[in-house]
Amino acid sequence: ERARPGDAGLPRGRARATLRRAASPEPTIQPRANVYRQLDENRILDTLSVLRRRIEERFPASGLSEVGGELHTVAKETHENIEYLRRPHWPLRILATVSILTLVIILGSALVALAAQLWSQQGSGQSGELAEVVQAVESLVQEAVFLGIAVWFFLTLESRIKRRRALRAIHELRSIAHIVDMHQLTKDPERLLSGEPNTASSPQRNMTLPQLGRYLDYCTEMLSLVSKLAALYVQYFNDPVVLDTVSEVESLAGGLSNKIWQKITLLERAGGQLPAANPAAP
Repeated sequence: ERARPGDAGLPRGRARATLRRAASPEPTIQPRANVYRQLDENRILDTLSVLRRRIEERFPASGLSEVGGELHTVAKETHENIEYLRRPHWPLRILATVSILTLVIILGSALVALAAQLWSQQGSGQSGELAEVVQAVESLVQEAVFLGIAVWFFLTLESRIKRRRALRAIHELRSIAHIVDMHQLTKDPERLLSGEPNTASSPQRNMTLPQLGRYLDYCTEMLSLVSKLAALYVQYFNDPVVLDTVSEVESLAGGLSNKIWQKITLLERAGGQLPAANPAAP
């Protein structure tokens, strides 16, 4: 075994270790899965399931817990809708292909018939009237326009059916965001801090400041999950109309969440800090 020139001053054991490190291949870094580059509907569903249990444990038999259960049901339906949007609709695609081929054959047959008619007139020495030729060309152009519209109809049929289903589900998520906002509407920290007497029509306010802070925090989490469920539809279905609708839902959820956080800020300033010292609290 011969040592390298640079290892002449090294002991024999260290020289052998250097040779072994030089001869061994460099370790390869295994690429990680792209789990943080797109939303996972299963993880969102799990998070929503945990949030629902937290609300039921903290506020049992409350309206917010029922909204959480309904949002969990909508999340399951979202999973089914996403699977539907990701799958190709083969019956519609086959129908569109057959229809387009039929229209192309009809247009090609009309072109061949017109060319044969003009060729026969030239071969027989008949010049034909210019009006007949112009009329035939106009008729062919009209057929081409109508056939083009029909082709566009069949090509976009699958996208329009999927778009209708996605928009219907996104509108439900928008409604749930408004329902969450309605539940926190009367949860005003100023009313608890002011000590003013209630009237006959005043809503019941039997929460402490920490409970109210936890209630508002749950509302912000639900609004955040509503926007995430809406974002799933544009992750697997690239449609401009659906994208605009999802952006509106995200803006709505963000605006409502900011309004709720203003109330939470008032609670913190009043000394009603959330019980963050106990990380195991639901």
